[in-house]
Amino acid sequence: MPGPETSTIDHATLAGRVAAGAIRGARIVGQAGGWGVVVKDGRAARTLAARRGSARLFRRFETLVSYLKQIGLDRYEVDASGYVPGALARHRPDSAKRLVRAHAAAQHETWFRAQVQETLDGIGQGRVAMISSEEHDARWRRKRAELRRRSR
Repeated sequence: MPGPETSTIDHATLAGRVAAGAIRGARIVGQAGGWGVVVKDGRAARTLAARRGSARLFRRFETLVSYLKQIGLDRYEVDASGYVPGALARHRPDSAKRLVRAHAAAQHETWFRAQVQETLDGIGQGRVAMISSEEHDARWRRKRAELRRRSR
C-alpha cells in the first residue's frame, strides 16, 4: 500500500490530526485479504500503520468503518479493485491450547486466593492457630528425627 510518495501514521497521531481538522480526506484500499487506509494529511498521503510499523490491515470492512467513525472520519473513498477475499489466512493452531492454559491458570488463581482468604479468616476468628518460628523448627526437628529412626 505505501508507495514512494507515502509515509505511515500511527493511531494516536491520526486521531489527533483528525481532531485538529488536519486530515483532508481518506481512502480505503482493498488488498489481498483485507483493507488498508490512506489519509490525506496536508499534502502528504499517509498510510495507517500497525504497532510494528507495517501497514495496518483490517480483515473485515465493518471493523474498519467502525474504527474510522470512532476517530471521527465519517467520509472516505473506497477502492476495492485490489481486494481479494480470504487471501490472508491467519490460523493459530496453538490458540486452543493457549486458552486452555489461561483458563486453568485463572481457575488455580481463584482457588489459591480462596485458600489464602480462608486461612486469613480462620486466623481472625481463632480457628487457625499461629505458631512461632521456634515451635515450627522444633516440630520439624522431631519429624526429621522420627523419619531417620524409621529409615534405619
